[in-house]
Amino acid sequence: MAEDHAVLTQIGDLADAGERMIERLRRKAFLPESRKGLNVRFGIAEAAQLLGCSTNRIRMAEDDGRLPPAPAAENGRRVGYTVEQMLRMREVLGASPARAPLDIPAIIAVQNFKGGVGKSTVTTHLAHYFAVQGYRVLVVDCDSQATTTTLFGFNPHFNITRGETLYPYLSIDPTQADLAYAVKATPWPNVDLIPSNLELFDVEYELAAAGSDGGSVLAARFRKLKRGLSDLARDYDVVLLDPPPALGTISLAVMQAANALLVPLAATTPDFCSTVQFLSMMDQVLHQLTGAGIAVDYQFVRLICSKFDGNDPSHAMVRAIMEQSFGPALLSVPILESAEISHAAMRMMTVYELDKPIGTPKTHKRCRANLDEAMRQVEQLVRQGWGRVEPLSEEALVDAAA
Repeated sequence: MAEDHAVLTQIGDLADAGERMIERLRRKAFLPESRKGLNVRFGIAEAAQLLGCSTNRIRMAEDDGRLPPAPAAENGRRVGYTVEQMLRMREVLGASPARAPLDIPAIIAVQNFKGGVGKSTVTTHLAHYFAVQGYRVLVVDCDSQATTTTLFGFNPHFNITRGETLYPYLSIDPTQADLAYAVKATPWPNVDLIPSNLELFDVEYELAAAGSDGGSVLAARFRKLKRGLSDLARDYDVVLLDPPPALGTISLAVMQAANALLVPLAATTPDFCSTVQFLSMMDQVLHQLTGAGIAVDYQFVRLICSKFDGNDPSHAMVRAIMEQSFGPALLSVPILESAEISHAAMRMMTVYELDKPIGTPKTHKRCRANLDEAMRQVEQLVRQGWGRVEPLSEEALVDAAA
């Protein structure tokens, strides 16, 4: 018995040591402050490309006073525009992609019950891609493992209390009537976060126990999360939900609250098989929810291949199997395995937050271009839901005519 107690104590000691190390890494990554900052800047050529205008139009707006003078260093050289300045430029030049008042915000669940598929990595990169494009984004971390919260620069153990998560809203004895209390600002001016930590898992116990009495409490909580997220979504264009990688009460509530589903999967046979099981299970669960009078309506369901190594023949083979199985539901551009993504994650960042390459400039450029192309697929789906699809570029029109 004493030996069992010693083992349990050891597990607790390991957890504490790990949490302290996470905090040390976080502080080291975000010095001189212990809080995450954002140092991303865009040159005038990149700014013009993002805004869909010419560099001359930006300079004219600066010259006639509609925009402030271009930011410059002491030597007079342009230093690039911040994200805040880019958002202001979008307003002045009429280049905001924000949805129209009657457009329904996209509430996208990024889900797969298979761990290790890059679910949180996809969520955070997608959030920052949308931010760069000028959308208003809310990220909701529904996973008690809190990886997404960590990638946003918060230590779930030291910085986040249970009262700052979804818990006070979803618990059996709720202390909050809406979700506004949980919304936190992030270093991105147009991205907010509802964080998570390990204590959110208490909701699973409470709802599971309540569900044993007939399920009415579960149904009420499902509807409550959907209502709360729908109310919050009025202030955003895109809401990204990162649910737990397991079939539990929170996952079910998230699946019902979303109006779109994105399923990341790696190009390996186990991941493919696991994802097929996930889809089969989702099919059964959604039918059960519908049968219980709980509405589920998705604007789109898509799969995206993550961690794809184009130089690995086995990856190519499994991706071909995915294409044969899932057809157009599989997004055509995979997210490539890249050391730049791993290096950024070590600093608790995404590639979009790097102010300079960590690896070689060539690796960074290739990674960023792939992420832009992969994430743009999701953006197009969102815009289709609003009835606003991007027009073909001049280059695409020329190619089509040829």
